[in-house]
Amino acid sequence: MQPAILHPGENQPGTPATLPVMESFYTIQGEGFHQGRAAYFIRLAGCDVGCSWCDVKESWDAAKHPHFTIGQIVGQATGFPGRLAVVTGGEPLMHDCGELTDQLARAGFSTHIETSGAWPLTGEWDWICLSPKKFKAPLPDILPLANELKVIVYNKSDFEWAERYASQVAPSCKLFLQPEWSKSATITPLIIDYIKAHPRWEFSLQLHKYIHVP
Repeated sequence: MQPAILHPGENQPGTPATLPVMESFYTIQGEGFHQGRAAYFIRLAGCDVGCSWCDVKESWDAAKHPHFTIGQIVGQATGFPGRLAVVTGGEPLMHDCGELTDQLARAGFSTHIETSGAWPLTGEWDWICLSPKKFKAPLPDILPLANELKVIVYNKSDFEWAERYASQVAPSCKLFLQPEWSKSATITPLIIDYIKAHPRWEFSLQLHKYIHVP
């Protein structure tokens, strides 16, 4: 039986910590540096960034999704052979991810997060994919910690905006440009031309939408 639905931050004293989970699933990582790898996704509910083109707007209201204990979340993940866990959202850093990453690591998982960086970093991560949004800027402290900078390109002005953040991440950070899905037909050629002229960037394709997996 699922635990009672609680609002974020309303874990009762003396009870195990819980997190609101919109969905979790085992699939292929479809984007960025780790594209093509088997991965268990944990999509935490709750987001205050509010991207107009978000394809999981149903994740925004955390109160609409059930809470699970960290043990339940990790226990479900261990039922699959892959040991790459991707925590995403919504905006996962709206929640304290410390215990989640601790338990995932103890279970043998490599811990990855996909975040806008708009909230303080919690948890111990093997890979931080920072995808900044214009709707709510990332906090400066997270920029030098990013392993991967993934910028969603919606229009031509986004290239200049992407360079602003590329100048603030570590030299070792991988740089990716990804077309916003609904405009991919018109934006993809622009990204290709931009990468050819600025070869430190790479192209991120939403592979999962082409091979029809979650």
